[in-house]
Amino acid sequence: MSRTYVYLGVFEAIVFFLASQFGAFFRFGWVLPPNVSPASWVATGLFFAVGMSVAMLSMGLYQRGAQEAEAGFGVRLGLAFVLGLVLLAVGFYAVPVLFMGRGVVGLSLAFSFIGISLVRALFARQVDVESRRRRVLVLGAGVNAHAIADALEHGKNQGFLVVGYVQLPRSQVTVDHATLLPADRSLLELAMAYSVDEIVVAADDQRGKLPVDELVDCKLSGFEVLDLLSFFEKELHLIKINLLYPSWIFFSTNGFRMSLGGRLTKRLFDVTAALVMLSVAFPLMLLVTIASLIESRGRDPILYHQVRVGQHGRLFHVHKFRSMRVDAEADGVARWAAKNDARITALGSFIRKTRLDELPQIFNVFKGEMSLVGPRPERPEFVQELSASIPYYAERHRVKPGVTGWAQLLVTYGSDAEDARRKLEYDLYYVKHAGLILDLVILLQTVEVVLFSKGAR
Repeated sequence: MSRTYVYLGVFEAIVFFLASQFGAFFRFGWVLPPNVSPASWVATGLFFAVGMSVAMLSMGLYQRGAQEAEAGFGVRLGLAFVLGLVLLAVGFYAVPVLFMGRGVVGLSLAFSFIGISLVRALFARQVDVESRRRRVLVLGAGVNAHAIADALEHGKNQGFLVVGYVQLPRSQVTVDHATLLPADRSLLELAMAYSVDEIVVAADDQRGKLPVDELVDCKLSGFEVLDLLSFFEKELHLIKINLLYPSWIFFSTNGFRMSLGGRLTKRLFDVTAALVMLSVAFPLMLLVTIASLIESRGRDPILYHQVRVGQHGRLFHVHKFRSMRVDAEADGVARWAAKNDARITALGSFIRKTRLDELPQIFNVFKGEMSLVGPRPERPEFVQELSASIPYYAERHRVKPGVTGWAQLLVTYGSDAEDARRKLEYDLYYVKHAGLILDLVILLQTVEVVLFSKGAR
C-alpha cells in the first residue's frame, strides 16, 4: 500500500466515524437513548469506523489501481459494505456494550456511502494518476518487454506504470533506450529506489541470463515477482495465447476450477437475475415482436433458432429476435457478421445496436443451456475451423456460454480468425476466474455497452 492510500484510508476512517454520528443525530436528535452513555457511543462509532475500514481493506480498495476500473470498483465497494455490515453485526453481538440500532446502522451506512463516494471522486480528481497506479519494473528489454511497452502505447493499461526496463547481458534492446534503467545497480537497489510494487521477468531467453540471486533477494525483501504471462493475466485481465504453455496451467495455484458451492451460487444468480430481466424486458420484447411483424408484414418469423456449441461441446439452439433477412444464408454457407452487413434489416440494425435481439436468450438461461455471463457461443462450423487454427480454442467450452461475456466488453465484434484469437485471450481469463464477483463486474460494464451501443454489428 502506498503512502497516498494510507492517507486515504485514515481520511475515510474519519468519514465512517462521522457518518455513525450523523446517523445517531438523524435518528435521535441531540439526546441519546437513556441506556447509552456518550463514552459508549463514541466507542461504538470508533468500532463502526474500524469495522468498515477493515472491510474496505479486505476488498483491496486501498491498493494502487483499485479505482481505475469503475465497474470493478463499484462491485468491490458494494461487497465491502456488505462485509462491513456482517462484521458490525458480529461485533455488536460479541460485545453488548457496543450498541447501534438497526435504524442508526442503516442511516450510518447511507451517510458512509455518500461520504466515501464524494471522497473517492475528489481523490480521483486531485491525486495524480501516476501515483495511483502500481509501479512495475521490467527485467528485460527485448521482444517480450516490448509487448508490455506496446500495451501501454495502445492504451490497454488500466492500473500500472512501468518505471523502466533492465537490459539483460547479451540481449537485444527493442524498447525506447530512454526507458532503460542504469546497469550499475542491483535489482533490489533499483526496486527500492523507484518504489516498485512488482518486478516482471520478461527475458526473451532465460538460459543463463537471469540474475537468479538478485530475483530471490527481491522476492524475500517483499517485492512481487511475476513471469510475463502472469503479469498480463493480472494487469490486463487476459491470458496471452502466444505465451501460454501447459506447465503454467498445471501449476496455477488458483483458477480453472469452480467449487460445487460456486456453481450452485452462479446458477441461482442466473435464474434470479433472468427472472428480473424478463419482468423488466417483457414490454420491450413485445414492442420488438410488433415491430418485426410490421416490417415483414407478418410473412417472416419473429425469432430464429440457430445451433451453437455449448458447455463441453454440447450443441443447443440459441434463441434470438431475427435481425437478418430470411435468405441471409440461402446457400447454406455460414458467414461472419460484417460491418454494414447488407443482410441486416432496418429493424435488425436497431435491435443489434441496442442488444434487444439477445433478449430471447433469457429462455436459454432458464433451460440451463447458457449463463448470463460466459464466452459467447459460436456456430459449430466456426468452432471446427477455429479449433484447428487457434491453440486452446476448445478450452472456452469448459464453462457455459453467456448472453454477455468478458471478451465482448473488451474486444470489438469478431469477424475473422484474428478477432477470434484476441477474444479467446479474454475468454480463457474468464474460464480461469469465473465467479460471482467477475460476473457482477461484467454485467455492470455491459450496461454501459448497451447504453452507448459499443461493439454491435
